[in-house]
Amino acid sequence: MLHARSLFEATATMPIIATFNGISVRMYFFDDRRHSTPHVHAEYAEFQAAVNILTGETLSGCLPPRQIRLLQKWIQLRTSDLLADWSLAVPQKALP
Repeated sequence: MLHARSLFEATATMPIIATFNGISVRMYFFDDRRHSTPHVHAEYAEFQAAVNILTGETLSGCLPPRQIRLLQKWIQLRTSDLLADWSLAVPQKALP
């Protein structure tokens, strides 16, 4: 688990790419070490999860059932855009 300062530093380096229904979606720069598959990070209240862009599978953490379904549907509708963002974020290029 990250300490409060580490969590703040980590989220400060991740642009928020979307916010809807109380869910914030972020994408880390250089984030292919822990989860090598393309993924996004989502936060809802005190919950956090990393979710695979290609499959919608939760890689780590958890969200409440309703929020994970909303996030999975959101990802499904935007898969190609998210994959394009991922290809820029991993080598740390500016996201569109």
